[in-house]
Amino acid sequence: MIETAAIVLHAFDYRETSRIVRLATRESGVISAIAKGARRPKSRFGQGLDLFTSGTALVALHQSGDLHTLAGFDASRARPALAQSLRRFGAAAALAEVCLRFGTEATAGVHDALSAGLDRIGASADPDVPAATLAAAWRIVGELGFAPALESCALCQRELQPDEDVRFSHRSGGAVCHGCRSLVPGARSLPASARVTLVDWMAGSEVPLHDAPTARAHQRLLREFLEEHLGDGRAFPAFQSWERLDS
Repeated sequence: MIETAAIVLHAFDYRETSRIVRLATRESGVISAIAKGARRPKSRFGQGLDLFTSGTALVALHQSGDLHTLAGFDASRARPALAQSLRRFGAAAALAEVCLRFGTEATAGVHDALSAGLDRIGASADPDVPAATLAAAWRIVGELGFAPALESCALCQRELQPDEDVRFSHRSGGAVCHGCRSLVPGARSLPASARVTLVDWMAGSEVPLHDAPTARAHQRLLREFLEEHLGDGRAFPAFQSWERLDS
């Protein structure tokens, strides 16, 4: 039995009275658990298992299988603002998808970056949602151990100047300097301003985006990076839906 901070990432009904939930936990990464009796009128879970709710989960871990038992969930923070805007909800779903796909062995940092990101998205006006989501997603990527090279060349390791335009090679793992660009045909151009924004996001700063084309370029860059380094051949439907909302 473990007691851990957790966030509800996904939930669906199971049989007549129960629910199965996917939780992002600080102790055990993303886990699946059955909440027995959660659908009964006087369930001890109440509304605590609503999507994107944070709380303290009491989980009986089963060593012989992937479905554990949720013995209790003490909700501490619901996020109703995420459901009040299609852009906020789509952005939150995109973050959840990243964690669901790749967070099985996650550290506490993934949980904390997700929690902070959901809070920021919930507090953002629609035009500010893309920047808040991208910042959170890149921090999650970093906590998963796949942070891209941004301040030095991914190939020759030369330190990059703040005003230096570079190429971004997903396969090479990040920024590639002018001298190495011939080694990465097809790599995307990455202006110095965009690279500085990525560095700030990875460091936890909230940097706004001032126009829709820039936001779309950053969304595409992140999705392609996820597909290259964390993908398993499957599409990212929630992420792609979020991109379409802002297109």
